[in-house]
Amino acid sequence: MPKIADIEGTPNKNALKFILKEPLTWGIACSYDNAEAAKDDPLAAALFDIDHVTNVFYIDHWITVTQDGEANWQDLAREIADPIRAAPAATAQSAQVVATANETLAHLSPEDQLRLERINILLDEEVRPYLQHDGGDLHILALEGNILRIHYQGACGTCPSSISGTLRGIENMLKSIEPDIQVIAS
Repeated sequence: MPKIADIEGTPNKNALKFILKEPLTWGIACSYDNAEAAKDDPLAAALFDIDHVTNVFYIDHWITVTQDGEANWQDLAREIADPIRAAPAATAQSAQVVATANETLAHLSPEDQLRLERINILLDEEVRPYLQHDGGDLHILALEGNILRIHYQGACGTCPSSISGTLRGIENMLKSIEPDIQVIAS
C-alpha cells in the first residue's frame, strides 16, 4: 500500500501530482480519460468514482489526477488520497506487462524499429523528464511513414500548451534526427 510522500501542483491548474514512497508500477504507464476506460483498473476505477475526477495517470512512484475545475483541491485531494493509499504496490507481474507492451510495435519493419528506437532515446533524454516532472508523459501510439502518433498522459493530456507549443517543440527536436517527421497528438 503506497504512502503519499508529497503532493505537487502542475502547470495544469486542474491536475495534482501525488508523489509516492512505493511504486504503483515498474515502468508501466497507466492513463485513463474516463471511467469506462478505467473499469479494469481497480485504482483508477476507484478514483473515477470520486466526483469531479476526469483523468487518471500513474507510473512508478507518482500519480496525477485531473479534475473538471469545479472542486476545491484541498477537499478533493483528501478524497483522492484514500484509494491511492489502498492500492497495491508494484509486483513482479509488472515485468511481464512491460514485455507485452513492448510487443505492440513489434510489427514494424527492422528499419522502422531502428527509427523508433532513435526517437525514443531522444524523447527519453530530452522530453519525458520534463513532462514527468510536471505530472504527465507521452506514449507513442504509432509510427506510420513520417507520421509519429503520440498520446499525452496525465496533466499533459488536458493542458492547452501540450497540444500547441509542446507538440511543436517535440516535433522540431525530432526533426534533428528525422527531418521529415510530423508529430500528431491523439
